[in-house]
Amino acid sequence: MEVVAVDIGGTHARFAIADVANGKVVSLGEEITQKTAEHASLQTAWQDFGERIGRPLPKAAAIAVASPVGGDVIKLTNNPWIIRPALIPERLGADTYVIVNDFGAIAHAVAQLPDEDFLHICGPDKPLTRAGVTSICGPGTGLGVAGVLHASDGYHVLPTEGGHVDFAPLDAFEDAMLTRLRKTFTRVSAERVCAGPAIVAIYETLAEIENKPVRHLDDKAIWGMAFEGSDSLAIAALDRFVLALGAFAGDLALSQGAKDVVIAGGLGLKLKDHFARSGFAERFTAKGRFQQMMAGIPVKLITHPQPGLYGAAAAFAQEHAQ
Repeated sequence: MEVVAVDIGGTHARFAIADVANGKVVSLGEEITQKTAEHASLQTAWQDFGERIGRPLPKAAAIAVASPVGGDVIKLTNNPWIIRPALIPERLGADTYVIVNDFGAIAHAVAQLPDEDFLHICGPDKPLTRAGVTSICGPGTGLGVAGVLHASDGYHVLPTEGGHVDFAPLDAFEDAMLTRLRKTFTRVSAERVCAGPAIVAIYETLAEIENKPVRHLDDKAIWGMAFEGSDSLAIAALDRFVLALGAFAGDLALSQGAKDVVIAGGLGLKLKDHFARSGFAERFTAKGRFQQMMAGIPVKLITHPQPGLYGAAAAFAQEHAQ
């Protein structure tokens, strides 16, 4: 059956028609992106999508939102839209629907995407095990964490708030960064070091250590300089970010008993050329007496261009398997 897949973030809402059958995504059509600021609500954006593709929309919706889900009202982060699930049949004309958190959708995508949509980062270069637990983390505006439990009856998505565990510094630089962050945050979580905005604290800490003037730039500017290679301090900050992410991913694998690990998120994809040369693998495996075990865990990067849309459709397919 056909379903409208929707992936709603703070700035953009992405739409596509997906075909699902037997609990799986059969195909995902061309994605159309709309700016949320240009629409008053999901309903008007939904209607505009239908006008753009020039055909009646399916009466089924698979919606991923950058917000906690549950309750009578869903208020999106950095987006004025409000979604009332009970009104979806009336407002969208969707007789059946699924609403999932955006990172829950990523976990569904990891469970269903074929092996060619994953790039090897470190560990044994082999396909995902598809048995036991696959741990997933994704650096972006926040640090998303989830797990997928593969079982005899299929798979089960394990949503978590694992990005908010305590940050554990591993060297003198990270000690200094923790001290800096504690001036602002009483409790410093992994997300303060392994999400996109964290590059600011890393960059400014490096400047202090090198006795350089601290330039108060936003995270987009620093990431831009790092990827362009135009600022040596920004490049060093990128390397330190990847080291911290490697350590966190390893901790996640240990705590979830993972057979393999997947890195997700738009920022993760931008870092694909930096994992091998920034010490990610060394930090991932540096777990004392468990180093040999960690070296045997494959780590992959999801490369599908629209995992949120695909995952929303996969969540619908799983819930409404037929």
